[in-house]
Parts: sequence; C-alpha cells; structure tokens
Amino acid sequence: MKRSEFLKSLGLSSGALMSIYCLGGLTSCASESPQPNTNTGGNNGGGNTVAGFTGNAKTSAGKISFTLDLTTDNFKSLLTEGSYLYPNSGDVIVAKVKGGGFVALSKACTHQGTTVTYRLNQNDFYCDNHGSEFSTTGSVENGPATAGLTVYSASLNTTTNVLTVSA
Repeated sequence: MKRSEFLKSLGLSSGALMSIYCLGGLTSCASESPQPNTNTGGNNGGGNTVAGFTGNAKTSAGKISFTLDLTTDNFKSLLTEGSYLYPNSGDVIVAKVKGGGFVALSKACTHQGTTVTYRLNQNDFYCDNHGSEFSTTGSVENGPATAGLTVYSASLNTTTNVLTVSA
C-alpha cells in the first residue's frame, strides 16, 4: 500500500494530506546524511593575518604551501580526530582522519566545484551537492565525479605541533 493510500484509509482529507506533504511530513528517509561539521577555524575572509597560519592556501595565488600552528585557538581543533577545516578560506581542506593522520586535499568537488566535507564514520570526503565520495587519498569512491581531488603533502612536526601542507 502506498503512503498516500494508507493516509486516506485513516480518513484524512486531500487538504490535510497536502498540508502534511507541504510541511515535509511525506518526505522519504535518506539512506544516510552527512554529519555537519561547522568547524572552519582559520577562515578570515581570505586575508593572511590569521594567528597560526603562514603561507598560501589559494591556488590563484600560486603554489599551495602553508603551515598551521595547532597550538593556536584557530587550529587546535585539528588535534581531534574527525575534525577538519579550510585554512584561511583557501582551496584546501585539512582533516585529522580516522587513525589520527592528517590529510590535505583540494576542497572543490571535481564534478561541479561544491566544497567537500570530511566524514569520520566513513573515513572519506563527501560532496553533498550530488553525493560524490572521495577516499582519503583523493580518489573517487562514488560519482558522479570522475576525477579525484588534488592531494597535498601534510606533515606534522610533533615537537612544535606545526602542520606543514604543500604541493
């Protein structure tokens, strides 16, 4: 039995059904939805004056090469597994992935340029525009994207807690 037929059998009028539908009561359940992470520490509208950030995180300004001081308030969230951010509003997403390593990738989905997020439970990068999924190595796991994300080197100096990202 269809959902609408079931509701009609309960005696709901077509007006009541329309109200429920318009208010979202008849939307189908998604198989999975990404868990939002609002952590965008270090973003300051594009300037290079964020405490703990030095270098270049924008491809339009040249080669990607920057450091993040993970002892500063802007970037210390990256010490937590599953956290991610887009340093200095740049073109890179940096994440502390499952197992504790750091990954830096281009943040724009190769399908239509939507910004990707990191999902700890799946240990992947996700584009919520059309559902493309990328591995922690940047390769496509699920389309419609057909090209992988650019991978940047990410290395942590454990003595100073400074993360270096470079092309």
